[in-house]
Amino acid sequence: MAVRQAARVNSISGLCLTKLDVLDGLEQVNICTAYQSCDGGTLAPLSADDYEQLQPVYETLPGWSESTVGIKRVEDLPANARAYIVRIEELTGVPIDIISTGPDRVETIVLRHPFEA
Repeated sequence: MAVRQAARVNSISGLCLTKLDVLDGLEQVNICTAYQSCDGGTLAPLSADDYEQLQPVYETLPGWSESTVGIKRVEDLPANARAYIVRIEELTGVPIDIISTGPDRVETIVLRHPFEA
């Protein structure tokens, strides 16, 4: 996966997941896990031009109907939203440290502060 490679190359120690609330109400949520070339092989694109000839490969997860807007504790998120977060962590190999659950700054879950050890 491109994000996993970027995290490794750039020594990323945590991710911020923004706009979780815009996924509320979707029956399913897709995560792009790879790209397939015209000949059917999968690969990680090396340049922007490589994307023109590729089709995304998606992993589909169940969505959630409950609202996440303004939630401030990860434990209070719908189970499927938590599963989505865990799957992103698994696929990228990087923990999600901050989750945005609304447009206001206070609508944020901070699991690990990015400037603290």
